[in-house]
Amino acid sequence: MTGVAYDEKTAERIRHLLADRHDVAEKKMMGGLAFMVKGGMCCAVSGPGGMLMRVGPDAPKLVKEPHVKPMRMGGRIAKNFIRVMPEANRTTAQLKKWIDHSIALRRRCRRRRNEEWPGNAQDRVSRG
Repeated sequence: MTGVAYDEKTAERIRHLLADRHDVAEKKMMGGLAFMVKGGMCCAVSGPGGMLMRVGPDAPKLVKEPHVKPMRMGGRIAKNFIRVMPEANRTTAQLKKWIDHSIALRRRCRRRRNEEWPGNAQDRVSRG
């Protein structure tokens, strides 16, 4: 069976929102298409319009929003990810809100990592 395992229209909308960035890469993974920002996953597009979003410790708060569910993988909840249903990203403004949230998380994580591991990039890589 051939075909695309993810929603191409949603992927194109995300590409449009990220078009001005030079630190974005696309990678096929988890049965869909992931959008990587600064080397870390921002979001992934899956079946008909749904998205997997990396939101970090905000996940328990965000799953209370309409059309947002915990991300389940192998029967367990992935604590830093959420599943955003198509109803929650129908408009450009809705989609942008989710993308912006995930990108802000990437910034916070990078800042924290730099604070924890002083020194140059080579030191950070060797420490793990």
